[in-house]
Amino acid sequence: MKHQLLIFLFLIGTLVIQAQDKGPLENVVITSQKEKTRVYTNENGDLQVNVSPKNVVKFKAAGWVRYSDFGARGDGKADDIDAIAATHAFANLHGLLVKADEGVTYYIGGKERTAVIQTDTDFGTASFIIDDSDVQNRNASVFTVSSDLKSFKLESIVSLKRNQKKIDVPLPGPCLITVTNANVKQYIRFGLNQNNGSSQTDIFVVDKNGNVDMNAPIIWDFDQITDITALPIDQTPMKITGGRFTTIANKAESKYTYYNRNIAIRRSNVLIEGLQHHIKGEEDHGAPYGGFINIGECSYVTVKNTILTGHRTYSTIGAAGKPVTMGTYDLSVNRALNVSFVNCSQTNDINDNTYWGILGSNFCKNLLYDHCTLSRFDAHQGVANATIRNSTLGHMGINAIGSGVLLVENSTIRGRSIVNLRPDYGSTWQGELIIRNCVFVPADGKPISAALISGSYSSQHDFGYTCYMPERITIENLRIDDSRHPENYQGPAIFSNFNPEMTDNSYREKFPYFVTKEVILKNITTGSGKTLRISDNSFMFRDVKVNAGQ
Repeated sequence: MKHQLLIFLFLIGTLVIQAQDKGPLENVVITSQKEKTRVYTNENGDLQVNVSPKNVVKFKAAGWVRYSDFGARGDGKADDIDAIAATHAFANLHGLLVKADEGVTYYIGGKERTAVIQTDTDFGTASFIIDDSDVQNRNASVFTVSSDLKSFKLESIVSLKRNQKKIDVPLPGPCLITVTNANVKQYIRFGLNQNNGSSQTDIFVVDKNGNVDMNAPIIWDFDQITDITALPIDQTPMKITGGRFTTIANKAESKYTYYNRNIAIRRSNVLIEGLQHHIKGEEDHGAPYGGFINIGECSYVTVKNTILTGHRTYSTIGAAGKPVTMGTYDLSVNRALNVSFVNCSQTNDINDNTYWGILGSNFCKNLLYDHCTLSRFDAHQGVANATIRNSTLGHMGINAIGSGVLLVENSTIRGRSIVNLRPDYGSTWQGELIIRNCVFVPADGKPISAALISGSYSSQHDFGYTCYMPERITIENLRIDDSRHPENYQGPAIFSNFNPEMTDNSYREKFPYFVTKEVILKNITTGSGKTLRISDNSFMFRDVKVNAGQ
């Protein structure tokens, strides 16, 4: 009876995991027969784990388990993924810490098997080789950090308003709310990767009384809701520490078949610290990656003291029928709030454009870089509030659209502009931009005509929302290193030429663009000795109020 209860409880836990994460997580059946501890797969490919009663007592008394306890060899040759998954499954059932064996190398082949992490895990000094040369399912994460709490529908809520402060619904505790209106399309992408947009969506945190955390407010009006769910937020922090991971890169055809052989974070209140990720075996072709650390549908996640690697850039034919370079990421954040990257760097040169920018994100709020040296910060389908401080950004710089406050301070930016408002999503930022105590090295010192804020907007495309430039821009204590400028250089501009067709009042905007109202400048210096000017397009920015020297 006891053994049957163990099986039953764990199967319930497995079902909860699968309900929260739509990835291909495997079923695991745990027994405690009077036999030796062993791990094997049945005819359906499900993982069978038997732990001897003696070992159950031993492991629970210690409070932790190692991968070698479940048969991992750690010789860098034998595939250890089943043993790794079994270790975590047993640890999840009993609330035990998982420790990798010190100094060993675990090989993980292409089998479709995901290890589900629900307890603190110390990868320590162990190495992990993830071989993507022959993969059964490119969408199956290697590890998924998951909650055992279950999401549920909120059927009674039929509409929401921007900046609404409370939802009237009983909740078991603090929850992450995800809402969708499939009848409204937004982020209708323009350009070589054009598409028909995404369903209107938002994600926010409420307390047990339904009060919305106004540091990450509701940003859209939802006149109708087609889906709304609540996921209880784990209150106990989880730690994932250490580990040296090496991906042997895939050699698939270069097209948009993203590989997600990664560590997927699908639980709130998680710290990842001291991890390293390296890449080997990239050739002149390959499919892109969706982020080795892939954070989604969660809040309060910190990645700290971590070393990452940019992926090589490959090209394919885009939606417009023309060649495009494919985004490929080592960091990915989607539908997530309050995500921080602290003291993170990458193994390859942040200014080498052979490698794609390291971060991509969508539908996020409150993203932070602090003391990071990385090739790019990027918010595709919107971020509400973002901060880059004490950091150095490489060749792809800061790319963003969104709302709230975009703060860049105490940082060095080596991209083509300090902030690029992404043209493919309308070059929109509904809020404020603050640049303070920074150094700008245009294009890493190459001779170009520098602009602090770049973007493009023709006013002829419907993005599914009204587009704005930051209403107010404050730039204080900025050093522009434009000493290596081209001939006939007129000096750095605040704005690039967002619309070369808009040169007089005869231009007609089908979808109006709300241009910045005010720019506040204080202590701006240039390497060229030339004065900061407004733009090559003086007509478009004719009504911008520039307050200098205040």
